[in-house]
Amino acid sequence: MNGRVLVVNCGSSSLKYRLVDVGAGRALAWGLAERVGQPSGRLTHSRPDGTPDVVERPLPDHGGALSAALEAFEHTGPRLADAGLVAVAHRVVHGGDRFSAPVLVDDDVLRAVRELATLAPLHNPVNAVGIEVARRAFPGLPHVAVFDTAFHATLPPHAHTYAVPPQWARDHGVRRYGFHGTSHAFVSRAAAGLLGRPLEDTNTIVLHLGNGASATAVAGGRSVETSMGMTPLEGLVMGTRSGDVDPAVVAHLHRVAGLGPEEVDRALNSSSGMLALAGTNDLREVHRRVADGDAAAALALDVFCHRVRKYVGAYLAVLGRTDAIAFTGGIGENDAVVRARSLAGLEPLGIRVDEERNAVRSGGGRRVSADGSPVAVLVVPTDEELEMARQAVTLLGG
Repeated sequence: MNGRVLVVNCGSSSLKYRLVDVGAGRALAWGLAERVGQPSGRLTHSRPDGTPDVVERPLPDHGGALSAALEAFEHTGPRLADAGLVAVAHRVVHGGDRFSAPVLVDDDVLRAVRELATLAPLHNPVNAVGIEVARRAFPGLPHVAVFDTAFHATLPPHAHTYAVPPQWARDHGVRRYGFHGTSHAFVSRAAAGLLGRPLEDTNTIVLHLGNGASATAVAGGRSVETSMGMTPLEGLVMGTRSGDVDPAVVAHLHRVAGLGPEEVDRALNSSSGMLALAGTNDLREVHRRVADGDAAAALALDVFCHRVRKYVGAYLAVLGRTDAIAFTGGIGENDAVVRARSLAGLEPLGIRVDEERNAVRSGGGRRVSADGSPVAVLVVPTDEELEMARQAVTLLGG
């Protein structure tokens, strides 16, 4: 696969971008526009060979943010006009059951992305705005939408079906979709490479642990079970999201506390998880508080690791034969304590973490399990932008 792709990822008040050389497997430049729509914005543009260029200026909307990014390429480099761009790839959070693979963007696709906002009201609308803005900026290039949910389109019916009235699924899309798909795809492939095995003969449990967190059972390169559901709220404990809770909590809090469904939904998404339990969603601060004897922080860490361990056990059963457990994401790649505690007690199931290997910090993929462990434990840095760029080039026949 060859070609250079500009990857665009629009958030509600931010715009991330990266210029990726797919053949070399590396980024040539990247940046972040912050505080979009606020009086004071900031753009940080970086290249591997230089100091980041930071510009403070108003970014009234995503169009203004992308314009600032294009100016940064012009002034700091590399110039996009000379970069040999073959496509622009766009992250779209929710593809519903309409999109099971990356697609070339046209007006119908853009309309569908907007319609799917009923499933992802905070994400899909701004993803659509980013696509619109970039299409105006690069009218001569193909634009490719890459969906977070697409990797999980292989979930079998028994894994994606909820036991609810069937008309909910038929009329309103109530089913499991899964998220973090580009990360799970990249990491499962990289894990097979670290093991020296063909992807189609490798079963992996991928643990994407960051402010958002999810687990996926990957059998032969195909997602067969995943922790996030119709939305990214279900599953593991996260920075500000609760993960699994009894659905009756919504009705209970309405009856006893007078809270409306939208109020409970906001709380479960924005003020729960580690933030609720420990008072912070930064795991580094949680560790500091645990060391200082903070009982709430200690409980929060216990809850976080227990939930991961519970899902690992479940996915060992789902897969039947597991070759590797791969940690990725900001926490998964950098937090040795979380890795060790999440797998503690699973030695009878063939999972043994080597304490010294686990403690070593490294930017590359590595094995942290003990020699002879039947199940390899790996740390695999994710690269969602590279995965998106690869998928775009593959779609275009590169």
